[in-house]
Amino acid sequence: MDAELSGLEQKLAALLAEYNRLRAENESLTRELGRAQEQNRSLAARITAATSRLDSLLQQLPESTS
Repeated sequence: MDAELSGLEQKLAALLAEYNRLRAENESLTRELGRAQEQNRSLAARITAATSRLDSLLQQLPESTS
């Protein structure tokens, strides 16, 4: 009986350790995802701005007569 309880205690301790590890990893990944999403928004805004500038420059080019 004592050996059984000891085994269960060890399994519970291992389970709790794994839970804590996974929780910390999840928090880290959540922060990383937030940073990646913010970077994605920033890059999308830069692409939009660059597209607008290119469109404006293209409008200023003289039309070619062929």
